[in-house]
Amino acid sequence: MRHFLNPILFIFLCAVYGNVFGQGSTPPNVVMICVDDMNGYGIKKEYPGFITPHLDKLKSQSVNFINAACNSPVCNPSRSSFYSGLYPHTTGAYLNGSDGWNRSEQLKSIRNLPEHFKDNGYKTWGAGKLLHNPISKEKEKGMWDNFPVYKGGFGPFPDEEHQSGITKFFSIQEWEGEDTDFPDVKNALSAVEFLDQEHEQPFFMSLGLWRPHCPYTAPKRFFDLYQNHHFSLPPGYQEEDLQDVGHLGKMLTDSLHRFHKAGESVENFIRAYAANYSFADWTVGLVLEALENSAYADNTIVVFFSDNGYHCGEKKRWGKATLWEQADYVPLLIKIPHAKSGISKATVSLVDLYPTLVELCAIQFPEHQLDGHSFAAQLGRPQQNWSHSSITTYGVNYTSIRNERYRFIQYPDGTEELYDHKKDPFEWHNVIRQKRYSKIVTALRKKIPSEWAPSTGGRLEVPRKFKEVMREKTPWDHVKPKT
Repeated sequence: MRHFLNPILFIFLCAVYGNVFGQGSTPPNVVMICVDDMNGYGIKKEYPGFITPHLDKLKSQSVNFINAACNSPVCNPSRSSFYSGLYPHTTGAYLNGSDGWNRSEQLKSIRNLPEHFKDNGYKTWGAGKLLHNPISKEKEKGMWDNFPVYKGGFGPFPDEEHQSGITKFFSIQEWEGEDTDFPDVKNALSAVEFLDQEHEQPFFMSLGLWRPHCPYTAPKRFFDLYQNHHFSLPPGYQEEDLQDVGHLGKMLTDSLHRFHKAGESVENFIRAYAANYSFADWTVGLVLEALENSAYADNTIVVFFSDNGYHCGEKKRWGKATLWEQADYVPLLIKIPHAKSGISKATVSLVDLYPTLVELCAIQFPEHQLDGHSFAAQLGRPQQNWSHSSITTYGVNYTSIRNERYRFIQYPDGTEELYDHKKDPFEWHNVIRQKRYSKIVTALRKKIPSEWAPSTGGRLEVPRKFKEVMREKTPWDHVKPKT
């Protein structure tokens, strides 16, 4: 049975959004598109020349949350967080391979986002990279009306001639086969087919793309886009960037050692990342154009985001899995039909998506207590004050707190970092020891979680030579359970 918010709150939401859903009683649909490992190079134009026409168009129609953050800077726990509305330190799903949906008592006991929408009268459709976590067939069937769900994978991988020798993931090849060799394209075309159909129920669609995640294979035409473009080290790169970072912070970097083994330059890999990025943009465009031409264009909320960010050399890191801006910021665009676009500086995070969509669609809140906060009001008034800081964790006691101006980081050994984004957008200067920031540090320290759920396992995405040291210094299995 479907439950609505009380009439007063519903009238308020209609006023905030200009009654964009019309006078009828038809609830809005939701199209949620999550890409993988996309940073701000295209969305925020942080690197010159990235070509993203479809996302540029969506951005012109959306509220762009320029300070949005993931709650974990790697895929699996990030997805556990936004599908559940719970922080990693609540569930214990901190790392890739954590298997939280089978090991975490909190995750096993709640109704996740698609389940909750299905409980409230929505048809649910999912495809692609979704939870990135094995679940039972019964659980998956309970989530999606299009069960069994086609997911695909990271492929196609480069052939042997194009593999670097480090790993098949860290390789580049301009793909000359069919577009449908890529699971992303197959899944996007399935989404297009779904949008062409007639649906009596409102629907909740969740499409997960595998790109721009490596391997760096994309149809050749996306590499050709950058044939005459000069790629340099990113604007955020600084050679001496890690001098004021402590031991555990440095462990999260790889000093770009893999490029020496691959025999490739950082610049050439940025070109390959750009090709993957533009390929993801084109794939998203297939779905957005189908929605625009469908019967649902005027009654569908579009949510576009990445599961985590990505370093392309900044902090001497290629990848994610750090507590700095490059890995923690995620593109987040939300389009409400006929509503005004805008820019919000609110430090929302992906854990906030669950309560926001529940409120926008005027359905009851789930039985479990959500950690996130609805930012529905920001969609009508992007400049409205937001009183919450984002929290990003990567393992027990590895925490990053971000408000509009500052990022504060604390590691298990007690070392800390503070960056003033007003003066230092690339986080080059750790000002933790400067007395003038002492009150800021004291305030941000209070936002560090006081309780940490036991880890459900997984793997650390750090250089192998550091892993044993990190295990010794990080009490993964000896932490106080969250009460």
